This record gives sequence, structure tokens and C-alpha cells, in this order.
Amino acid sequence: MCRSIKTLRPPAIPDEATEDEMRAAALQYVRKVSGFRAPAAHNQEVFDRAVAEIADATARLLDGLEIRGAAART
Repeated sequence: MCRSIKTLRPPAIPDEATEDEMRAAALQYVRKVSGFRAPAAHNQEVFDRAVAEIADATARLLDGLEIRGAAART
């Protein structure tokens, strides 16, 4: 869906994803879904809240993943 969102788990990245990387992915997702690159002032709060919630969900997802197999050893 969003080609600019990169995979944030090893081995796609060597270390844990940073908060900035998770927020950037969340921002791209919200931009794509909403159709707005930058929301109007009256939509800014809901836009920012969505980015924060998706970044938090991303962090929980990455924290909960268990990577197995050859990819986990590299």
C-alpha cells in the first residue's frame, strides 16, 4: 500500500527500530489513508492523534514479534 513504509524488524534493519522510524512509518500510513499530506488546521489534532496511536501500535507489534529461523541468526 505505502511503498515508502519500510520493514522495521530484523533482518530488514540491523537493530531495533527507533521511535523516529516508527513515527515516520505511522505518518506515511495516516497520510495514505486520509489522503492528506498535511491536514487542515481543523483536522490537525485528529491527524496527530492517529499518527501517535499507530506509532504506539507499531512499537507493541515489534516488541511482541518472535523472529525464528535463519533470519534471526544473521
